[in-house]
Amino acid sequence: MSEEGLLYIVSGPSGTGKTSLCEEVKKMMPGLNLSISYTTRPARDNEIDGQDYFFVSREAFRTMINNAELIEWAEVYGHFYGTSLKVIEKTLNNGLDLLVNIDCQGAEQLKKKYPRSISIFVLPPSSPELEKRLRKRNTDSPEIIERRVKKSREEMAQAKKYDYIIINEIFDETLQVLHSIIIAEKHRGRHQP
Repeated sequence: MSEEGLLYIVSGPSGTGKTSLCEEVKKMMPGLNLSISYTTRPARDNEIDGQDYFFVSREAFRTMINNAELIEWAEVYGHFYGTSLKVIEKTLNNGLDLLVNIDCQGAEQLKKKYPRSISIFVLPPSSPELEKRLRKRNTDSPEIIERRVKKSREEMAQAKKYDYIIINEIFDETLQVLHSIIIAEKHRGRHQP
């Protein structure tokens, strides 16, 4: 077992189910920690502050940027999202594994800072299925859904930059694949002391 924890980066277009996959694999692996991002967007009806995201004002987010408290941050659909540098460093330095659900831009920044990280890209079965899932969520306006669909095409072009690509067609099967990747990586020679 390595002294430093492993960093798992999970990315994919909006609507691919990556958040649900991360939450469920965390339940399967109690020793796996899930990073919680900061955001300036309003909470959705089913979201809980401190569990799904840390919901903060734009001013508070700008202060975090100015104080170099975020290892990465980006503006996505008019809202800011970012990852705490302190949380990542503390978790990994304590030998604990961390799963980060992040967009492609943030993933690229993390991969540069943590070259030993393991990156996993979640794809939808098809573009029409992705659009169907986004509409079914009923959380965004038609304009935002169109922007998400357009951006998803750009994001899917990034998939080959990742260590693993998984297609979320049948959720339970995809969850098992993600679980297997995490277990296998724990036993790879490059992660051993």
